Amino acid sequence: MDKFMDSPWFLRLTALALAILLFFSVQADDEKIAGKNAGDTEATIEGVPVEVYYDEENLVVTGVPETVDVTIDGPANIVQSTKLRKDFTLRVDLRDLLIGEHTVRIEPENLSDKLQVQLDPAVIDVVIEEKITQTFKVEPELNQRLLAEDYSVVKMEVEPKTIEVTGPKSVIDSISFVKASVVGEPGIMKSFEQQADVRVLDRDLNKLNVTIVPEKVTVKVEVEEYHKELPIVLTSRGAAGDGVTIDSITTDEKTIVLYGSRKVLDQMKEFSVDVDITEVKENGTKEIDLKKPKGISRMSLDKLKVKLGVAVSNGDVDVEAEDPEVPEEPVAKVVTIEFNNIPITVKGLSSEYKSSFQKPASGLVALSVTADQAVIDALKISDFAVYIDASGTVAEGEETFAVSVEGPTNVQWKLSDEKVTMMIELA
Repeated sequence: MDKFMDSPWFLRLTALALAILLFFSVQADDEKIAGKNAGDTEATIEGVPVEVYYDEENLVVTGVPETVDVTIDGPANIVQSTKLRKDFTLRVDLRDLLIGEHTVRIEPENLSDKLQVQLDPAVIDVVIEEKITQTFKVEPELNQRLLAEDYSVVKMEVEPKTIEVTGPKSVIDSISFVKASVVGEPGIMKSFEQQADVRVLDRDLNKLNVTIVPEKVTVKVEVEEYHKELPIVLTSRGAAGDGVTIDSITTDEKTIVLYGSRKVLDQMKEFSVDVDITEVKENGTKEIDLKKPKGISRMSLDKLKVKLGVAVSNGDVDVEAEDPEVPEEPVAKVVTIEFNNIPITVKGLSSEYKSSFQKPASGLVALSVTADQAVIDALKISDFAVYIDASGTVAEGEETFAVSVEGPTNVQWKLSDEKVTMMIELA
């Protein structure tokens, strides 16, 4: 080894290696000196706005950042002046590009050529799309939890009913819901009117970035206390006097609407009215003051007129009492029949929702009908419409609805199910 190191060739190779290393070291220093002169400095200007040029009337551009960060390097006086004045612009010119996806560079303007400039980002991906305007119907909504107990929404209206949405065609095509949500303090008991912001949402309820005209609409909410329509059943109370027979007790009113506690009303099947016959001696009409049951706040009727048909017995001969104002009506035979497997129709449910019956799962009910024999003989199942009103439904989940019946006015009816449970879901 010592002999090799003492060799002239070893010394020549070592000198060559050192010369090469020194050459590259000096060259790197020269390049560094050439790239950045003495007195140069660097500064970063954050949040510089980007100006975009395109056909704004017919096109929409996405992907361009609102601002970028600009780093400048050069003479200290120019750097400081540029940073303070910010008298330069950043622009993206898309006027010569077609609809579609493009990769473009952000170009700085009005910067000194003595500055080195770096943008973050410098290159961006943009999408140019056709701008379209489409009309959509606005759906009002209210959180049902804001309502006071035993109150429900009867009707919701919005004015104007439609709005115009402008944006990229792909975004407009993705619109699933246009909502106007009203808010308020819990415990709502009265109808009200409110200005509401319009929200445009996709199927996943994400808010879409579009232009809306108008941005606000007026929502009118009609709130009503929970109520139920019940058949009126007349019951005699007391005993008629000697020789007096009550042949009939009738009224022109067949039903009454009660307002109040849902719990109380759901347990009621009929509204019973007691008719005191102890003082009745002749045919006539009697007005009865109706009493509100416990848990009921108001009723559609406060008084009820009842017609009394009376027969008076005089010895062995029955003499009917005369009343020139109330003609005698023959006593008809009253019977009850039952119609089974009547389908329940769902009315008023918004097209954005779908429903399914939970209880009864079949969506069928039975209807017991009571009337004079002659009326019963002429009845058909098609004479009755059994339905629920879901027009106030504004949210998903299980909902309970009262079952309503439309039918002839000269009959009384009773449902096997006064209410049903539905599952409401987005369609």
